[in-house]
Parts: sequence; structure tokens; C-alpha cells
Amino acid sequence: MNNSKLKKITHARLFLPIVCLIAVLLINVIKTPDFFNITIRNGVLYGYVIDVINRASELVILAVGMTLVTAASGGQDISVGAVMAVAAAVCCQILSGGASSVTAYQNSIILAVVAALLASALCGAFNGLLVAKLNIQPMVATLILYTAGRGIAQLVTNGQITYIRVPSFQMAGGYIGKSPVPTPVLFAIVTVVIVALILKKTALGLYIESVGINGKAARLVGLNSTMIKFLTYVICGVLAGIAGLVASSRIYSADANNIGLNLEMDAILAVALGGNFLGGGKFSLIGSVIGAYTIQALTTTLYAMNVKADQLPVYKAIVVIIIVTLQSDVFKKFVESHRSKKVSVAAEGGQK
Repeated sequence: MNNSKLKKITHARLFLPIVCLIAVLLINVIKTPDFFNITIRNGVLYGYVIDVINRASELVILAVGMTLVTAASGGQDISVGAVMAVAAAVCCQILSGGASSVTAYQNSIILAVVAALLASALCGAFNGLLVAKLNIQPMVATLILYTAGRGIAQLVTNGQITYIRVPSFQMAGGYIGKSPVPTPVLFAIVTVVIVALILKKTALGLYIESVGINGKAARLVGLNSTMIKFLTYVICGVLAGIAGLVASSRIYSADANNIGLNLEMDAILAVALGGNFLGGGKFSLIGSVIGAYTIQALTTTLYAMNVKADQLPVYKAIVVIIIVTLQSDVFKKFVESHRSKKVSVAAEGGQK
């Protein structure tokens, strides 16, 4: 392989995200030799890899929405975890009819799901209005729902954990029929495919990148920058709602204090690890998906190394800082300059 091909590969946007994921997986293999072993027990897939893919499903869904918001507005939505809790609360409260625990639906599940997604879309629209129309800094604007969202979820559920002990409700977080694949994985795949197709088959992806790179220039060529930014926040809200429904199905309840807790930070990290510029502009959806799986694999690695849950963020932050530094433009320029100096020194030595 000549230098030009090697340089093309190493400078590809997905090169470092993939390398980082492989590195984390290799650490898992060293720590747990049977990490990649997959078996079927009672008709379902089992294994460390399956667990990583399954547990990362909600994060993948959030990372997709966070990618679009970041690309369009140059900021992040830190309320997605709270929006997850709101969607779960609305859904479970409708299904329970206000009771704290039920073994049968009190209302239509379709009504509950639609209401939950509408509530999450409304949350996204609220954030989008503040950012796109009022030009408030995204992190400041979404801080409102980040702070108040879980309180809203508590109001919806009357301050209690609402349990839905119905087998069909647990399918979204478990398994459907005789399918060996966990349902959350299917939700993540469908979400990524649908969003990717929309971005590819329409001009929305190009519009989002154009607005993110230069909103004023985008307006001059006829793009409605305000509406595009607003739309990305609505989409992000809806995707957070879907993730909230999956999370509540896993635990067959609406726990406003814990559903989606700290997932907004992991979603932002997934976008960063995916090689996306947090200041807006060009983005890679698949890069964010790789970033989400990298974070989940890292979490699994740390647990395997007997790291306590309360210490997990510290170790995760250290590793993420290293990975993000490796992907930064400043570090890349430093490596290039160092390489150029070595080449020039070698050339001078050859001439002598």
C-alpha cells in the first residue's frame, strides 16, 4: 500500500472512530477471552457482545437526534434524558389510568404511545423555539427542560413509580415472540435506517449541513435556517421519546428519577467520538452510531474491571478525553508537522 492510499485511509472521517471502537473491544477480549462468544439459550441470543449492542440501543437512538441538532445549531440538547422520562411518564400514566400498578391496560396502547411521542415532540419544539427563533445558546435553552423535565414527569405520575405489568408492554424492551434478537436492537436499527434514508433521499441532510456551516449564507440562498434548526430539535425530541418508551419497557415502569439519567452526556460524547464537529456543519450519522457502541463497550469494560458505578464517570471521562484529543484538529496538525520535520531531516541527511 503506497503512502497516498494510506494517507487517504487514515484521514477518513470514520478511521479514528473505528480504531477507537476496535481498541475498546480488544481490551474487552484481553480482560474477557470469551467476549465474542455468542450462544442461544431458550431461543434468544446471549453473550457479552449482544449485551453491549442491546444496552446501547437507547443511546444510539439519542445519538442520531443529537447529531442532527449539533450539525444544524452548533450546540447540544442536554434535555434528552429528561424528555425520555417525560415520554415514559405520559405513556405509563395513560396505560395505568392513574393507578400505581396495573396488570391490564386501562387505555389503548396506541393512544399512550402517540401521546408520549407528541409530548416529546412538544418538548423538542419548545427547545427549537428558544434556539432557532429566539437565538438562545442551545445548551442554555435546553438547560430549562434538563432541570424541569423530570419534575414534569413527576407531576404526570403524581410523584410515584407507575408499573405496567403487562407482557405486551415489556416486548419493546425485551423480545418479540420467538425472535432471538432483543427488541431494543431492532428499534435502534429501524431508527438509524429511517433517518439515514430521509437524509439521503431528500435534501434535508444538505440543508442541515449548510445551516450549520453558515446560517447567514444559507438564508441568502433561500434556505429557512430557523425552520431547519427548529425541525432538528423536534426530531431530536421525538427520538428521545422513542428511547424513553424502550427504556420504560425494559423496567415495565415509569421511573422519572432514573430513566435516561446522564444519557444526554453519553449522547454528546457519542457524537464527538463519531468524528463530528461539535460546532456544527458536516456530520456523520454512522460515526455517531459507532461512538455510541464505543461508549457502551467502554462501560462494559470498566464494569468487568470491577469499577464501581459511582466511579465510572471518572474513568470514562479520562478515556474519552484521550480519544477526543486524538481526533482534534490541533493534535492532527501537530502530528503532521512532526512528521514533516522528520521527513525533511531525513532528506537533509540523505543529501549529505
